[in-house]
Amino acid sequence: MGVDMGQVRGLRAELAGFVADVFASVPRQDQREKGECYLGGLMLDGGRKSVEAMASRLPDGNGQNLQQFVSASTWDPVPVRRRIAERLLSRVEPLAWAIDDVSSPKDGRMSVAVAHQYCGALGKQANCQVAVSVHAVSDIASCPIGWRLFLPDEWDTDAYRRARTRIPDAVRHREKWRLALDVLDEAATRRMRPPAVVADAGHGNNALFRAGLADRGLPFVVAIRSGTAVRPAAATPLTPVWAGTGCRPAAGYREPVVSAADLVGGIGRAAFSEVTWRRGSRGAMRSRFLRLRVRPAGKAVRRPTREAALAERGSWDGVLPEAGLLVEWPERAEHPTDYRLFDLPGRTSTTEVVRLAKIRWRIEHDYREMKHALGLDHFEGRSWAGWHHHVTLVTAAHAFLTEQRLSPKVPVPA
Repeated sequence: MGVDMGQVRGLRAELAGFVADVFASVPRQDQREKGECYLGGLMLDGGRKSVEAMASRLPDGNGQNLQQFVSASTWDPVPVRRRIAERLLSRVEPLAWAIDDVSSPKDGRMSVAVAHQYCGALGKQANCQVAVSVHAVSDIASCPIGWRLFLPDEWDTDAYRRARTRIPDAVRHREKWRLALDVLDEAATRRMRPPAVVADAGHGNNALFRAGLADRGLPFVVAIRSGTAVRPAAATPLTPVWAGTGCRPAAGYREPVVSAADLVGGIGRAAFSEVTWRRGSRGAMRSRFLRLRVRPAGKAVRRPTREAALAERGSWDGVLPEAGLLVEWPERAEHPTDYRLFDLPGRTSTTEVVRLAKIRWRIEHDYREMKHALGLDHFEGRSWAGWHHHVTLVTAAHAFLTEQRLSPKVPVPA
């Protein structure tokens, strides 16, 4: 929810101090003042958060100045987002960092990075922009750590649209899972490391993404689809006897892979146990879960031991990496509803695995605030820089309200 003008006035001193800190990298005083004004417009109750609409609701609003500030000004949004993350991490005290995609339906084809692609906001293929975000998240709050605007491959060769939207020459199409890892790598250069990474099946079902997390030594809990290929953890590869001529046969598994759903179906409902992971507004949150050890399979599965095996024995031992599988089968459901792979320390309790698996509810809650109350997808500009400026300002507005809710002096709606 937004705030009314009286609350904005009551928070003016706190907002001024917040802006002075997070916009300290912005060199010009007039730009910082416009930033403070823009944040006030984003936080105010009202309808659409376009520049003109916000300017009309602000006593000191100037639509032309705000439009120039967000769409054409040269201030760098990256250090602003870095400072917001540094400031909020200690306040949020995250249990994990959540990776997500956010989509914004768009008309026409000239908004930066727009394409006909899957739009999560509509649940179907549509004309939209898609961004990858990483959020530090706890049960009580979240904060965006970084954003990446996904550039569809059709934009790599479209010189006209690239020029009109002022996309830097170095920016090219990059898969969403790689963009997510890029955010994690950038944070690591600032000595920010997630306690764990959580993601939905859009990222979690990608074996290369999971391998990227494993390569970085990052614990994770990620959703997968029920048809994901797995083997039981006890499965072992066999090496056929060498006939003495030709290449030595490679080690491999002789039994066919099964889907996660088929593996669990062979175990049955009786193996599931009830777990309570937190208390919500309507009481205890509980469901039934099964925890297994499996070996994810498939051609794309990364084999981290391959290089070491080649160096030590001259051939790969064929053993697929092991992971945990968490399956949810609610009491009244006919079939299991959710599947997740996890790689966490062995001492992690099932309750804690479930808590991490469910923690994404918080960013879904906060995304609604950023979209509906703070105008995340209301930006009407078309340029690369304008999109990044607007997203950074929405991040700042959300961070400021989060701080006020965690230690409020003036009541702020939750």
